[in-house]
Amino acid sequence: MRRPVAWVLAVVLLAEAVFIAALNWLLGVVVDRQDMSLAGLDPDVMATSSKAGGVIFGLYFAFCALVAVLVAIRDRAPAGFGRVLLISAAVVHGLLGAVAWGLVGWTAFGFMVVVLGLIVLLLMTYDRAGGPEGAVGGAPGRGEDPAARAEPEAAPAGAGAPASRTGEPRDGDDGPQDSVPAQVSAPVSTTP
Repeated sequence: MRRPVAWVLAVVLLAEAVFIAALNWLLGVVVDRQDMSLAGLDPDVMATSSKAGGVIFGLYFAFCALVAVLVAIRDRAPAGFGRVLLISAAVVHGLLGAVAWGLVGWTAFGFMVVVLGLIVLLLMTYDRAGGPEGAVGGAPGRGEDPAARAEPEAAPAGAGAPASRTGEPRDGDDGPQDSVPAQVSAPVSTTP
């Protein structure tokens, strides 16, 4: 369920990147050819700003699509900059959806809500550690045997004292140990 969502989101964001860049470039060309001005602004500045905005937003959505592709390939949750990028894309789509409802109509609003839903679904179907769904807080994931995660057994009470660097017991430590050995876990990678 998770990988298809990431692939669909990547395709949708890439198509949106191309559409936004092309639309803003076209608007810049129209303003430039018509020599239009808005409240005394320079038409050349308006045309250049529209083209630059199209390129910037196109690259932004293309990077979001790249993060979704990496999530689909690695089958891991986005982390760091990729996660922030997807969260910001969700916020942008929420704001654009609110504006589109009033200015453009229901179809643009529906598209923005669908993309927002895909981004949120992608972010919510992966946990932070990149494990299966439901494996939050160290609990076993689906299909994992709880006995496989059992704690290691402590040494018997009369096993002796901890060894020094040379492998010999230290003087005066012949009794049973009251402390439990510390468990060491491997670090989890958080790259997207």
